[in-house]
This record gives sequence, structure tokens and C-alpha cells, in this order.
Amino acid sequence: MGEIHEGGCACDAVHFRAAGAPHRVSLCSCSWCRKRTGSLIGVSVYFDKANVEFIRGKLKSHQLISDANRWIECQFCISCGSAVTWTLEFLPRYRGIAGGAFDDPAFIQPERYVYYQNKPDWLEINRDISRCPMMAGRTDQY
Repeated sequence: MGEIHEGGCACDAVHFRAAGAPHRVSLCSCSWCRKRTGSLIGVSVYFDKANVEFIRGKLKSHQLISDANRWIECQFCISCGSAVTWTLEFLPRYRGIAGGAFDDPAFIQPERYVYYQNKPDWLEINRDISRCPMMAGRTDQY
């Protein structure tokens, strides 16, 4: 099974477990990620859906359209409202999990920064992280 990463929402009503290494870790400054996090940048950690288990709590879903004009199915805690997880139209076999929701986020190593054009000028990004000014056109580029 390998790595196990656990976490949950702000009130701890929802708790999850993700097994294995993440498929992808992205930073993003699209409007949805900014609003979802209440910050200028979102950290998204994607695992194969089969490797994510919800141990307790109830999630409510809300679907919206992203800056790239694609649907996002977001799930959040019904008690505290924390956005915990989501599925993206163009990555349907993966579940995104908010980087800040993990109990121990030390394993998170971002690979790319999407919507880099919206990055605040004062924010420095490691040169090893690839940059996409907007959303990449093909799913294998995202």
C-alpha cells in the first residue's frame, strides 16, 4: 500500500485517508481556487479516486464552472463548510484534495503552477515548478 496520508476539515467532522503517492500536485491562482481557499493560491493534491477513503463525516456537493469553462464537482463539510475535495471534468478518475486539509502536509511537493498569470508579484516560486499562465489545453499537460 505504501504511503498513507490522512486529514480532514476544520471542525474534524470529516476525515479522509489517501493511499500511495499523489498523481499530481498543483498550485493554482484561478478564481475558484482563490475563493475556495480564501487565499491568493490554492494547493491541490490529486489521488486516484480508488485510493481515497472517507472515514467519517458527511460532505455536500456543489457543481460550478471553472475559469477554463469546465465543470468542477466540489465537496465540502456540511458542519464547517471547509472545501475538502473535488473532481475536475478533465481529470475524472482523480480526486483533488485541498493541500491544507492534510494532517501532515510535509509530503506535498508542487509540480506546476496553473493560472500563474494571476500570481501576486511578491510571491516567489521555486524554478523547478513548471508554470502555466492559464489552464493547459490538453489533460496530459495539466
